[in-house]
Amino acid sequence: MTAPLPSIPRALSSPHSILPSPVLLRPQSLPRRRRWTPSAAVSAAFQWNRKPQLAGETPRVVVVTSGKGGVGKTTTTANIGISLARFGFSVVAVDADAGLRNLDLLLGLENRVNYTAVEVLNGDCRLDQALVRDRRYPSLELLCISKPRSKLPLGFGAKALTWVVDALRSRPSGAPQFVLIDCPAGIDAGFITAIAPANEAVLVTTPDITALRDADRVTGLLECDGIRDIKMIVNRVRTDLIRGEDMMSVLDVQEMLGLALLGVIPEDSEVIKSTNRGYPLVLNKPPTVAGLAFEQAAWRLVEQDTMTAVMVEEEPKKKGFFSFFGG
Repeated sequence: MTAPLPSIPRALSSPHSILPSPVLLRPQSLPRRRRWTPSAAVSAAFQWNRKPQLAGETPRVVVVTSGKGGVGKTTTTANIGISLARFGFSVVAVDADAGLRNLDLLLGLENRVNYTAVEVLNGDCRLDQALVRDRRYPSLELLCISKPRSKLPLGFGAKALTWVVDALRSRPSGAPQFVLIDCPAGIDAGFITAIAPANEAVLVTTPDITALRDADRVTGLLECDGIRDIKMIVNRVRTDLIRGEDMMSVLDVQEMLGLALLGVIPEDSEVIKSTNRGYPLVLNKPPTVAGLAFEQAAWRLVEQDTMTAVMVEEEPKKKGFFSFFGG
C-alpha cells in the first residue's frame, strides 16, 4: 500500500501563485539610479585623505608664462588658482595682460570688475576695492592690471607691479599665500613687467617645435632675471599622435628644455566648453581627465614637487605588401 501524497497548500495549488506579485512591478519599487561617487582612483588622484603641505616662504609669487600665445597660460592660471583655493589656500590671481585680459572670463568674474591696478596707482580706489572675490571660493581673488582695450600709462612698469605685490604682502587683512601672475604672450615690455615681482615660474608649452623654441628663449630670460625655480606644464598632449610618431613625447620635451615637470595636460574638448561657460575645468562633475591633471599640478606646486614622465610605447609600423618577401 502506497503512502498518500502530501497535501498541497491551497496558496501553491492556485495557477496564479507562480506569478510575481503586482507590487513588485510598480515603478516605485524599481531601484533608483545611484548618484555618482568618486571612485578609488579618483580619490587617490585627489588625495582627499590629507591636505597638501605648503612648502616655501609665503607669499609665493608665481608667474605663468610661455612666450608663444595660445598654449594655455590663462587656462592654466584659472584652473590652478581655483584648485589652490579648493585646497584651502588664499590666492590672488593677477591678470597682467594689459588691454587683452581674459582671466576674468575664464573665472566667470567679467561682470564684477569695476576697478583695476591702474586706478589703484592713480589713487582712484583702494587696493581692496580692485580685488574681486570669487563667490564659490572666497579665498580666491582676482586683480586686473587694466581695462579691456586700454593701454597702460607710461609710468606703469616693473616697479609698479612690484609695488602692487608688496601692497598685497602688507595689506591689513593678511598676505595671500599665493600670487599667480598671468603673463602676456611675447617677450616685450609686458613680459618684463609680469616677471619682475616673481620668484617662481610655471612655463606652459605644447609639444610642437614653435612653442618649444619660444619656451627655450623664455627660460633663458627668466634665468637672467634671477628666477631659478622654473617648472613646466606640457599642455594638449595626445598619446595617439605620440604613438604614431606624429607628436613629440613629454620625455622629448623635457630633454629639449631641461626643466622639471609640474604636470601633463591631455587634449580635452571639455576645455573649450568650460571656457565658454566661464566655469573652470577643475569644477566639473564628474571630473575630466584634464581637470584631474590640473588639480594634480596644483598639488605639486604647493609642495614644490615634480613628476616623472612615462614613455609611451610606439605603435608598430604597418607592414607593406613586400614585407612578405622580406622588404
